[in-house]
Amino acid sequence: MKRIVKNPLERRFDIVCSAHRLINAKGYERMSLQDVMTDLNIAKGTIYHYFKSKEELLEAVVDHIVDELVEKMHAIIEKSKGNALEKMARLVKEGKSLHEPNILDELHKKGNEAFHLRLFTSTLRKQTPVYTLLIEQGCAEKIFHTKHPKECAEFLLTGVQFLTDVGISPWTKGELKRRIGAFPEIIEQMLGAAPGSFKFLKKSWK
Repeated sequence: MKRIVKNPLERRFDIVCSAHRLINAKGYERMSLQDVMTDLNIAKGTIYHYFKSKEELLEAVVDHIVDELVEKMHAIIEKSKGNALEKMARLVKEGKSLHEPNILDELHKKGNEAFHLRLFTSTLRKQTPVYTLLIEQGCAEKIFHTKHPKECAEFLLTGVQFLTDVGISPWTKGELKRRIGAFPEIIEQMLGAAPGSFKFLKKSWK
């Protein structure tokens, strides 16, 4: 069989996508680097040229997942009509369907805390520009009133994700209910939005 030569970026992308599929199918613990080699018909030296360990490959998979998520978020925004607040509401409504439960289940397992943190920081870094643009649009439309769109986006993403993710900490139902009930008003105050603007959040968390 003639050997197929690919450029480094393309080969690395193939390896990450293969690992992504295999984790979804088998779970992270059962997936091995040999599975990826077999799937792509590549040599051991090839995979170790790009990734020194299975853990390093998972980190790349996490970044890949977040990149795909952000692309889907942009697609939702682009097809959404209306002002910034209406776009945010649609993004929140459709956002749940964008996440991959198999990968999240793996990251929530005991012992995977470091990778969960990797997902958290990658999500924060790559979603911040998306929400910054929406907040800036809202300011231009006089719906929001803040001088710090990017910092507001960072605070909102960090606070909401950290304080509602039971994979980070075993928050009780009472703690989650209390926080979710307060989030809309807190966000409205932070962005300078009219009272009731973010009441849609309560429905999205039910």
